[in-house]
Amino acid sequence: MAGANRSDHRQDPGQAWLRKLTEKALPLSADAPIGIFDSGIGGLSVLRHVRALLPAEELLYFADSGFAPYGEKPEAVIVERVLAIAVFLLRFKVKAIVVACNTATAAAIAALRAAYPNLQVVGVEPGLKPAAALTRTGVVGVLATSATLVSDKFQNLQQQVSESTGTRFLMQACNGLADQVEKGELNSRETALLVERYVAPIVRQQADTLVLGCTHYPFVQQLIGKAAAVAGHEVTLVDTGEPVARQLLRLLSQQGLLRNGSTPGPLSAYTTGSRTGLSSAFRQLLGLEVSAEEVAAVLGKA
Repeated sequence: MAGANRSDHRQDPGQAWLRKLTEKALPLSADAPIGIFDSGIGGLSVLRHVRALLPAEELLYFADSGFAPYGEKPEAVIVERVLAIAVFLLRFKVKAIVVACNTATAAAIAALRAAYPNLQVVGVEPGLKPAAALTRTGVVGVLATSATLVSDKFQNLQQQVSESTGTRFLMQACNGLADQVEKGELNSRETALLVERYVAPIVRQQADTLVLGCTHYPFVQQLIGKAAAVAGHEVTLVDTGEPVARQLLRLLSQQGLLRNGSTPGPLSAYTTGSRTGLSSAFRQLLGLEVSAEEVAAVLGKA
């Protein structure tokens, strides 16, 4: 049913017309901005790597906080949101879109690429391959949302890596953890207890490497590391933010779309939630002063 619903969204006459209109306007200019989006503020963990590796690029960040979290929503609904966000970003003539959300990547990146075959699209997925290369015990824990773990994309990847490396993966759905990050509770007792509940059982099963399978989780990696140490031993944490930035660099370079400049590129932000909340997240998490704009009237709220 999920596959059928996904196809229906792509064939909707109204959305198809919008996509056709924006597809014609896709730029070839290196000075065009890059769009980065997430269900909330978690994608800022990816944006910081993109900004570090590609400092001259103009970045547009979109937080769909009014519709968060994605992790517990049906796949077809996530596909609809992702395509609507893409239409919004393409109004700014972006040259690339980074899907800085594991759940959105798993559910909708295929639909996004099918809708815009000429657009550079980069997604994030849990770093199972690097984790398999790092583990010494052969046991790797994967912290992610429920939607990511049950997706065909993730399960196919997990099966492939398990068969090729012999690694045993322990999957843990971390319900509520992304919400704690969204609320800015990075070090609260409630967040620490939640992290301990999810991390301790995996570590006690000899996992020595943990994959951060949600872009929100790097912001609580200190709590994750502490919970692992208390439960038994220190662990290696795998975050895929930097590889995503490197992939974006590679694609833009191949297409001759890298922006030149010696000064940092402009940075703007949009949200379906609170503009003050997103601006505060930029300040708290990245040390950046960014004035966000609310676009609830454009995309609606849950």
